[in-house]
Amino acid sequence: MITAEENEQLCRVGKGTLMGNFFRQFWLPVCLSSELKADGDPVRLMILGEKLVAFRDTEGRVGVFDHRCPHRCASLFFGRNEMGGIRCAYHGWKFDVTGKCLDQPNLEDKSKYPAGTPAIAYRVQESGGLVFAYMGERQENPPPLPEIEAIMGEGHDANIALTHRDCNYMQALEGDVDTSHLGFLHVGGIDGDKLDLSDPEVFTVTEKAPKINVSVMPFGTMYSAQRNAYEGTEHHRYASYIFPIWVTYPSGMMDDNVTVNAWVPIDDESTMIFNIDLGRVHGRRKNMRYKDGTLVGGLARPLEYLPTTTDWKGRWRPAKDASNDFGIDREWQRNGDSYTGIVGIPLQDQAIQESMGPIVDRTMEHLAASDRMVILTRRVMLDAAKEYAESGKLPDVVDQPELCQAARGGDIVVPYGTDWLDGYEEKMAAIKGYRPKLTAAE
Repeated sequence: MITAEENEQLCRVGKGTLMGNFFRQFWLPVCLSSELKADGDPVRLMILGEKLVAFRDTEGRVGVFDHRCPHRCASLFFGRNEMGGIRCAYHGWKFDVTGKCLDQPNLEDKSKYPAGTPAIAYRVQESGGLVFAYMGERQENPPPLPEIEAIMGEGHDANIALTHRDCNYMQALEGDVDTSHLGFLHVGGIDGDKLDLSDPEVFTVTEKAPKINVSVMPFGTMYSAQRNAYEGTEHHRYASYIFPIWVTYPSGMMDDNVTVNAWVPIDDESTMIFNIDLGRVHGRRKNMRYKDGTLVGGLARPLEYLPTTTDWKGRWRPAKDASNDFGIDREWQRNGDSYTGIVGIPLQDQAIQESMGPIVDRTMEHLAASDRMVILTRRVMLDAAKEYAESGKLPDVVDQPELCQAARGGDIVVPYGTDWLDGYEEKMAAIKGYRPKLTAAE
């Protein structure tokens, strides 16, 4: 059981908190590249409880700033994005994307107050269709971006879905590493005998109590949900947690399952999910089918969003939310193939995670063997954050981003009795041409 103190440490992300200080030492995604237009409107962002503005300058470079102008603290959201920088609407001070002050037009004698008062700007990179900000101590020499498959290289908005969730990041992230809920929340209403048995994912429906294997990894943690499959075989469903807020989740067979979720804390009580699946744009994602070929209903990903507003939490909010019970259809829940009566896996997760409250009281939990990955991931995160607080040491993955390449989610079928890590290594060797060195946790 986690203590009340540990729960506080795990959930609080503001400046000066254990986890907030730790998270700031990693690159975090903050928005889609497409959300920022050259010389376009500044965008309000909130990350780790900090109010920021993001803008793209005339040359296409991105700036991510504390929203307050360093002169009199007026918000740069109201500034003019023009000719290579953002100009404060209050007194005209202008800053480039690095925060350098370019102009102080209201000062008659600049020799007495020379240009050079910088805005608080964070380091920025773009990759995979995303804007990343580094908010940590190494602003002069930040670490490299993590080499997570789904965020490397050119991106496509069709592969990326953002969603605002009104709860703490950790209870949202834990849903991604709690694999046994799949057989209930998402597919609990489906009759497994009616499914197309050629799809190995069917075993997540027909066997609802998998054996959970877990391991500490160089990049974080990993699990396999192990089930009996076809005669003489076993089915494994893998996912990996990568420091500090990433999960490579299973969404099909491992061979082409290039996926990741980022659970980015907006503040202590809200989260922005960056869901990335490189199979979408190529049409590789599929839903379960019945034997007659019809799709199992209610598992689709697309969400309907409320109109975007310009406030700090006005982006990517689902139209179905707590105010309308997430669109629950009780008749479908009672008599259909839906365990929840809520359409779509993301919205089903959203309803459950928000139902726990903004920050769940984990001292009230009664954990079981099915929660092994949740327990391990909490411990690994807290231990790493405490080690950083005490010694300044960060996980190796910060400066060895290639360690992330050993993480992939997905399903495999192996001969009965195959060690779960051996099966993963063999599959990764076949997919990527190398064998990751993995050691199971005790």
